[in-house]
Amino acid sequence: MSFDEVRRDWTTLGAEDPLWAVHVAPDKRGGKWDVDQFLELGRADVGIAREWLTRLALPASWKRVLDFGCGAGRLSQALAEHADEVVGVDVSEPMLATARKLDRSGGKCQFVHNDTPDLKQFGDGQFDLVYSELVLQHLPADVIDGYLAEFMRVLNSGGVAVLQCTTRPLWTVKGAMWRFAPYRLVALGQRIVLRYPAPMRMTALAPDRLRSVVSAHGGEVVDSLTEDIPATHWQSTRYVVRKG
Repeated sequence: MSFDEVRRDWTTLGAEDPLWAVHVAPDKRGGKWDVDQFLELGRADVGIAREWLTRLALPASWKRVLDFGCGAGRLSQALAEHADEVVGVDVSEPMLATARKLDRSGGKCQFVHNDTPDLKQFGDGQFDLVYSELVLQHLPADVIDGYLAEFMRVLNSGGVAVLQCTTRPLWTVKGAMWRFAPYRLVALGQRIVLRYPAPMRMTALAPDRLRSVVSAHGGEVVDSLTEDIPATHWQSTRYVVRKG
């Protein structure tokens, strides 16, 4: 699957059902997410991340934050409660339009279209924090590697990235499909059987691979947490990465 296909599919998902596409729940299809509940999910996730960073003696408030793959802005707004400025980037312009519509940050958030497999519109060392959750998992492996390198570039010295990636499918029926079925067949099933507006790719990234890429670009994994998530049929790993 190419980056252009990812961009196309997430533009479709953002246009048709943006909140559900960001946080998939069976009972929220068709615009059924309550906006306050949706945004509260972002506050809860950012709260967990801030507690983690505090335990590691790392900053839990920031001057400038990059929310990579911001979608409808649920994490951007939560991060803005602890930052001077949050820049949310996304490949999907309809997602960004929703984020701007829902924005309650009082001008702390800006939402920027980033439709290339890099972050070249940002200079070196511009951010204290890069945050990405439920995003990298939807990208092809080579594109993930490229963005990991870019995260290290745009972080300032001592800056931190909080990242989440899927590690491997679980041994469930759906997990086995992700393990053994060609992606095109899975995508067809998502469209025909599950009736997704567009397919959602899932990519496994081994922890050793992430460590290798960030290390090659001046970063160090400070801590990680791996957990099985039965509802998604995937194992997921979260990382705290510090740039030297």
